[in-house]
Amino acid sequence: MLTELHVENFALIDRLDLRFGEGLIVLTGETGAGKSIIVDALNAVLGERAGADCVRTGCERALVQAAFDLRGCPQVRSQLEEAGLDGDEVVVVSREVTAQGRSQCRVNGRLTTLGMVRELTALLADVHGQHEHQLLLSPLWQMELLDAFAGPAALEVRSLYSEAWTALQRTEAELQRLVTDERERSRMADLFRYQVNEIDAARLRPGEEEELRQEAVRLANLEKLFVAAARCVELLSGEESEYPGAVAAAGEAMRALRSVSSYDGEIASLESLLESALVSLEEALSGVRRWRDTLDVSPGRIDEVQQRLDVIASLKRKYGDTEEEVLAYRDRAAAELEGLERSDERRQELERERERMLREVELLSGRLSEARRAAAKTLGERVEAGLQELGMQGARFLVALEEAPPGPRGRDRVEFLISANPGEPPKPLARVASGGEASRTMLALKVAATECDPVKTLVFDEIDAGIGGRTANTVGEKLHSISRGRQVLCVTHLPQIARFADHHLKVEKGEDSSGAERTVVSVRALEGDERVAELARMLGGSEESEAAVRHARELLGIEPRTR
Repeated sequence: MLTELHVENFALIDRLDLRFGEGLIVLTGETGAGKSIIVDALNAVLGERAGADCVRTGCERALVQAAFDLRGCPQVRSQLEEAGLDGDEVVVVSREVTAQGRSQCRVNGRLTTLGMVRELTALLADVHGQHEHQLLLSPLWQMELLDAFAGPAALEVRSLYSEAWTALQRTEAELQRLVTDERERSRMADLFRYQVNEIDAARLRPGEEEELRQEAVRLANLEKLFVAAARCVELLSGEESEYPGAVAAAGEAMRALRSVSSYDGEIASLESLLESALVSLEEALSGVRRWRDTLDVSPGRIDEVQQRLDVIASLKRKYGDTEEEVLAYRDRAAAELEGLERSDERRQELERERERMLREVELLSGRLSEARRAAAKTLGERVEAGLQELGMQGARFLVALEEAPPGPRGRDRVEFLISANPGEPPKPLARVASGGEASRTMLALKVAATECDPVKTLVFDEIDAGIGGRTANTVGEKLHSISRGRQVLCVTHLPQIARFADHHLKVEKGEDSSGAERTVVSVRALEGDERVAELARMLGGSEESEAAVRHARELLGIEPRTR
């Protein structure tokens, strides 16, 4: 429910703060007083078009803020939570338009898009102007209203159908790709097969390249290594030398100390050191000899190492910077190849799945169509009866359903048909309804579907166009009826409608009190004698006209004044 509306520098409005209650609220005033400007401001904050022309002359920006009570609006609260715009029981929507035509929207103080505002406010307020009935004329909206009127069971079937339809489309798309891309799949399978075989044939292992590089350096310096090994053996062992080697010399030194160890106690520790050194020298000599023996390699080994390095380099150029990345690519290619080789099997699976889904979609669409046909008959009868009461005697209203190709909302095409005059065949509402007729049709629809309509605030801008007398009284009664449990704002020129208001607001246009000689729009709530005077004015009289005042008091159910 709309609780507050704040408007600044919008068209003729300098500053306006309005508070709204429940029930039927009427806005009245002289022609041109600015009633529709207030509706335009509300439309702007709800996400409708608002350009630079809405900014008050001489001002830099226009601002409109609206506060809505979210009690009884669980869908809106869910949308706010999903969008990260959580609020308590109130949501504040604001729209700022600059003199250059730029626009900013905020929800609960956070910047958001115009599209998000439209989506959030679609279930908060519904505005119907005399010349703007796009919602009523939209086939999509007509279907939504019919489905809501059909009840929760029908909506549940539609939800199941929508899920089945979406799943069917995904299956169809995948199947289409498999069928149409067979040549490409064959080419990709050959490519992946070649890549997997190439990497497998190389028998690559992590760390191998570094080992080969070290071996290549060793082989390139093989002669130097062999000379160093021979010289080391010679110095340690004394082989092929006229001098004893280090091992033999250390042994002799140890024996020399041992021969005199009984004469000095310190010799024992020195002897121990020499013994350890001798053991180390013997181990070193043994190790050097083993290493020297490994230097005896085949002459072609260096070519083998280089060829292997070339193979690894080739694989890295194609598949990754390291052996690990090359092997990881191999696993991915193998998985892709397996998927491609299973495409025939997958296609058969998808074809079976498609057949199952088609049967499910057909079953659910049939159930949905059946529920819609039943609801269409009842809705058509209720709206037609409502149109008769609203002064459109002889009018006929039909909710036509035609079978259409299956789509995301079923296999039905819904269209509202109306014959405003007796003897004329029903035609699409968009082609034959005038502004006044469309307004009354919308009102009749709202009355007929009042229990299933989730929108809590309805705004009717001059719904009384082209009517009067008894019909106007009926329109007022209908507006009052649908305002029970929701909020209805109505801009009207007819006292027969204004009489039913729970809250009566008068819109007035005057000059700026600051002496700037600028026109401003103001709004004030009417009660008691002020309300009587306003209805008297609307009746074509004045506060001084006894007949008009008496009639106004009669309309309001107020006892006449006694002289």
